Amino acid sequence: MAQGQQVIDVNEGTFETEVIARSRQVPVVVDFWAPWCGPCRMLGPILEKLAREANGAWQLVKINTDQNQRVAGRYNIQGIPAVKAFRDGKVVAEFVGALPEPQVRQFIAKLGAVPAAGPDDAGAALLTARRWAEAEAAYRKALPAGGAAAALGLARALLAQGKHLEAESPLATIRDGAEFTAAEKLRPLAAYLATASSVEDVAGADSAAAHFFRAARLLREQGVVAAMEELLAALRRDKRYRNGEPRQVMLGLLELLDEGDPQRREYLNKLASALY
Repeated sequence: MAQGQQVIDVNEGTFETEVIARSRQVPVVVDFWAPWCGPCRMLGPILEKLAREANGAWQLVKINTDQNQRVAGRYNIQGIPAVKAFRDGKVVAEFVGALPEPQVRQFIAKLGAVPAAGPDDAGAALLTARRWAEAEAAYRKALPAGGAAAALGLARALLAQGKHLEAESPLATIRDGAEFTAAEKLRPLAAYLATASSVEDVAGADSAAAHFFRAARLLREQGVVAAMEELLAALRRDKRYRNGEPRQVMLGLLELLDEGDPQRREYLNKLASALY
């Protein structure tokens, strides 16, 4: 199997050095595989591609379970491909099976392994990991050279934190292209946050209005998912509330999530159920 600096084969003799010790410096992702495993041949190239893209931000280690059964037994490998991520000598995340590339990217992003690349690339990885404040800082560094892509990334990071006033400026600079289409989906969210900031949040109330305006506070305090739950509650009480504005706001919140984020699809389905 082709190897490079970011992709190495490890055996029982080198496991402690290349995985346990190395994971104290950068995240190490271990791919337990075997030559006869069809799904392994599907997942392996995806992991290798992402490892090379990361440029040293994390290390991919491949272990042939047929040849290294003691290591496989040590980590209770019962099915392959099996992927385990190590930090500070311990397993911190794992999955089994051949996931599609977007979900593998999401898995890697949650390790906090930001590529040693330009700030725009770093910002994209941080958005995927929902590390909004860090993404904001990365995209501010990318402006103005990053153009519309950086402006859109900055707007997403700001809106995810409830910073609608600061998001107005980057949104205003996006006038065409694919970024404009995405920005149009964010504008109802920005307008909603501006309105909600002047409306009293009635704690505990169960009306459509209470859920609708409470979503803004929960966005700032608990994040995107909590805000979407409140908007769904508003729609369940009144699908026509404010001429469908909760739906537009929720679509804006969904635009903050990475396309490969499983919760994006989950909440699109919940939105459809609430409306129809």
